[in-house]
Order: sequence, then C-alpha cells, then structure tokens
Amino acid sequence: MKRITMKGTSFKNLIYKYRYLLLQAYWLIYLPWFGYLENTVTTHFHVIHMDLDDSIPFISIFCIPYFLWFGYVAIAFCYTYLHDKQEYLRTCAFLYMGMTIFLIVSTVYPNGHYMRNSVVLGDGIFDQIVGWLWSTDTATNLFPSIHVFNSIGAHIALTRSENLRDNKLVKYGSFTLMCSIILATVFIKQHSVFDVMTALLMALVLYPIAYGKAPENAIERFRNYMQNKRLRKKYKDIQW
Repeated sequence: MKRITMKGTSFKNLIYKYRYLLLQAYWLIYLPWFGYLENTVTTHFHVIHMDLDDSIPFISIFCIPYFLWFGYVAIAFCYTYLHDKQEYLRTCAFLYMGMTIFLIVSTVYPNGHYMRNSVVLGDGIFDQIVGWLWSTDTATNLFPSIHVFNSIGAHIALTRSENLRDNKLVKYGSFTLMCSIILATVFIKQHSVFDVMTALLMALVLYPIAYGKAPENAIERFRNYMQNKRLRKKYKDIQW
C-alpha cells in the first residue's frame, strides 16, 4: 500500500479546524449594509413614535449599560465558541436571522425618530457621552431594536450553555445586564418603545426556529455529511 500526501491538506485541515469561526464572516455583510443605511437614511423616513415615549424620562447614566452591550454580545459569541459549539451555532442562527430581518426592514421601510429634539444635554460626563453617541449614531434605522434583540440572544446563549446554565451568578447577572440594556435604549432616547416591542416579538418568533428540534437535526445531518465526506476522500486517495 502506498501512502499519498495531497497538496493543500494542511490548509484544508486549518479551514476545517476553524470552520465555526468562519460564521463571523457574516459581519462582512452586516456592517457595510448597516453603514449604507446610516449614511442614506437621514431626513426622509417614517417617524416611529408612541405616546408612552413622551412619558419616559431622559436618564444619561444609562449610557453605561448601553455601551456594555458590545462586550456582552462579544462574550456570548466567544464563550460559546470556545466551550459549547452547539450553543455557538444556535446563537449565530438566532442573532443573524434577527439582524438580517432588521436590515431588510430598514431598507424597505426607512424609519427614525425626533425624540432627541426635546432633550437638553447638561455638562455632566454622562450627558457628554450621550452627546457623543448621538453624533455618531443617527436616530434612524430603529426597529426591531438590535440592541434589545442581541441582548436577549446573548442572555439566552450564556444561560443555556452547558457549563453556565446552573451558575446563579451568571444567570441573574446576565438577566440584570440584559434588562439594563433594554431600559437604556429608551432612557437615552436611542429607541422608541415600539422598537423594543418589535424586538421582543421577533425574539419570540425566532427562538423556536433557532433553538428547536429542526436546527439540532440539521446540525447533526451536516456533521454526518462532513464525516462521511472525509471518509470517502480518505479511501479514495489510497492506491493499492
């Protein structure tokens, strides 16, 4: 029996080893698309507003949990990728479906709000941080709120993970942070209550799709397919 070494095998092994990480390439679609919307949807849009929005006070200190969102979502991705590949795949499915729906909605139905016009920023540090945020993040492309939706997704990912699901500190800490981020979206006038409600609704609809039996079966079928493909490739390359 003669053993044959194929060119490019090490590269293929590298791709296979980090195949799950390649799912993060979705951001190469999301970020340019979102950037395009932010630059084009500026003045002509459908106004999003509910009467309840007028009763919600402006509380600038909530900019803290608002910015913690970035690390929160990143931790959910990183932890599940490193410690629970099944949950990582479900997290990607859940978040990417919601983010894609958001992009489509914002594209076909340009939207925004004028709630910031009624707020007079003070000289405090948190007011200044909010002012900087408003200057970089327009009050457009609002619903369903990705800040709200992804916070829900991060909480689900961390509390479903096998190593963390029984950890009360993670469970209650994550829930508190999730709720704080959701409240922050309305307290610093980034979103309308309508945006929060549509994000919650989208999470309810997409959860059984991303976390139901169908995704588990699909993942198992894909794993079996790849395993069989490797076996067929292995025996094909053997010359007698």
